[in-house]
Amino acid sequence: MPRPVKCRRVECLPPYERYKPAGVHCENNTVLALSIAEFEAMRLKDVEGLSQAECAEHMQVSRQTFQLILERARKTMVSAIVQGYSIQIGGGNYATPEDLRGCGRRCAKARTMEEKAELCPFGRRE
Repeated sequence: MPRPVKCRRVECLPPYERYKPAGVHCENNTVLALSIAEFEAMRLKDVEGLSQAECAEHMQVSRQTFQLILERARKTMVSAIVQGYSIQIGGGNYATPEDLRGCGRRCAKARTMEEKAELCPFGRRE
């Protein structure tokens, strides 16, 4: 049985959920999925200009995991640009700083966001 995926720490959510090429109708276009963690990886590395180690620390993952997330995100973006596909941003296992704040008592022992939602009266329930 594989290990459960840990939540990736995300500081900034995307301003829009979908991007598409100009002049193309969404219903006639293939849509590629980009997770929130992949969006955050590209933002930290390519926009903020942080090193791989700093990015991994921000997202609270290992450097290898960060590199895999970034490679997957870049592959999705390049495929969408080259082939004229739309990009849908959303989903994945992530936690914002507000999610991680909580009440500071019972939720500190939670290992997943689901456990935190059950244990903490102030946790997000999405």
